[in-house]
Amino acid sequence: MDLARHLHYFLTVAGALHFGRAAETLGIAQPPLSQSIQRLERELGVRLFDRSRRTIALTTAGELLVEEARALLAAEQRLRTVMRKAGEGDLGTLRVGVLSETPAPTLQALLRLLAEQAPALTVDLQELTTAEQLRLLATAELDVGLVLEPIDAPDLVHGPTAAVPLGVALPRTSPLARLPEVALADLAGHDLVLPPRAAAPGWHDHVLGVCRARGFDPARLRHARDQEFALGLVLAGNGVAFLQETLARREPRVAWRPLTDRPLMRRVVAVWATTAVHPAVPRFAQAATAVLAADDGPAPLRTPGVNQPWSVVYSSNPVDPLR
Repeated sequence: MDLARHLHYFLTVAGALHFGRAAETLGIAQPPLSQSIQRLERELGVRLFDRSRRTIALTTAGELLVEEARALLAAEQRLRTVMRKAGEGDLGTLRVGVLSETPAPTLQALLRLLAEQAPALTVDLQELTTAEQLRLLATAELDVGLVLEPIDAPDLVHGPTAAVPLGVALPRTSPLARLPEVALADLAGHDLVLPPRAAAPGWHDHVLGVCRARGFDPARLRHARDQEFALGLVLAGNGVAFLQETLARREPRVAWRPLTDRPLMRRVVAVWATTAVHPAVPRFAQAATAVLAADDGPAPLRTPGVNQPWSVVYSSNPVDPLR
């Protein structure tokens, strides 16, 4: 029995107190309407209308059912709305892995964009390395991760990739800080500050491979998982580090210079499992990639058709050789 449909018919008749007018309002013939009311009465075991007079009237049971039917139909509509929103990824909790070096303004921009698109969705951000995210994705403890490429994970869905060029962070006292840009071969003899291989094996090997192919074989590797720690090592003269400009510029005592020919691109990709996918994952992947790609861009990101509640300011000043 389609109880919701029968209750809807009942309320229409109760409002009109006339089967003919109610049938016209519903756009159906009168006989099916009468049959629907009779079936509802049999199902509930009561008479809903007094048909003994020229005009019909609600019985006591019918009067009570009016409010109950309205409440039930409203609850059904709320249920359908909630389920639709959950199915579209507008409700629930989305567990997201992010890299520790993600700049605070980037995280703010991403969260604000998601809050605008799905205000009832809870985003649980977890600061994790690439390797940690891949392990948690494999055990279904994360819904989606933002990891450094390259990765060896053929069992995961790979979403869009955001690529940002890296430059070199140097002590301001270094002679290389006077150059407008630095070639990798110019760094020969320097130590290199790099995240430990266990954090992102593919990225670690990629960086060293590019460096050695272009004439920079680091004298020594110094490991730093945290970007602030990496900047501290650079300040202390314990090596150079490859960083995004937005991160390096936070420390005024460090000089940041672009690398000649832009040989190192930091590529972050959204990845998730192939099964039991949270419905908000594809939307998150698109939003995250757009925000990350704009992190070192020339202007604030604008997504067509979306009013952005955030902006990112970039400096267009020429390089100061004394910085």
